[in-house]
Amino acid sequence: MGKEKNPVTDNFFEEGLHRLGLCQSRISSLLGRYIEEIELFNPAYKLVKVKDRRELIVKHIFDSLAPLDTLRGLSNETGKIADIGSGAGLPGIPLAICMDGVEFTLVERMGRRAGFLRDTIAVLGLSNVRVEEAEMEKLWHSSKERFNLIVFRAFKPLEARLLKRLLRLLGPGGILAAYKGRRQRIEEEMSVIQWKQAPWEIIPVEVPFLHEERHLVVIRN
Repeated sequence: MGKEKNPVTDNFFEEGLHRLGLCQSRISSLLGRYIEEIELFNPAYKLVKVKDRRELIVKHIFDSLAPLDTLRGLSNETGKIADIGSGAGLPGIPLAICMDGVEFTLVERMGRRAGFLRDTIAVLGLSNVRVEEAEMEKLWHSSKERFNLIVFRAFKPLEARLLKRLLRLLGPGGILAAYKGRRQRIEEEMSVIQWKQAPWEIIPVEVPFLHEERHLVVIRN
């Protein structure tokens, strides 16, 4: 993948943002620069597995932003949000670009990826984002900070031990929001772990140009 502009891709990118209700030039510009940063460093850092720019935009950028309205409602666009296992900054950076009044913490254990996140935040000039280079399991012990909302895409499948640890990082009334795929698979996962410790629900999500089921699993502390 290179940084050359592709008119078809650019038009498709703007159309997807329009479908998501994100037509502001600031958002489009920052997301475009973020995409270029991923493309530039992906060969060396293995940030995402994609075959081209279109797949990067649909399966990672649009996917990260698809539940934006739901997440805005859950957070009331206040407080602190953590992206656990952030990797390339997904979904944290796209969300932070669109929720610039909310503080975001990107939690990433790998040093090179954490370095990429710091550099990208500086390049984009995002003042509402910081990076925590740490194992998720150790974060509860090393930090007294608690979050209002935790988002994550990287963990598969859902399992009880993981969810218990994530709930520890939430403040009172906090919420976990897991990006997931097919509803049947989610129900099977939750059934296997027999999760009854906190109320949860499955919210359908529509990702522009993605013809696959996507859902948000919301678990309340």
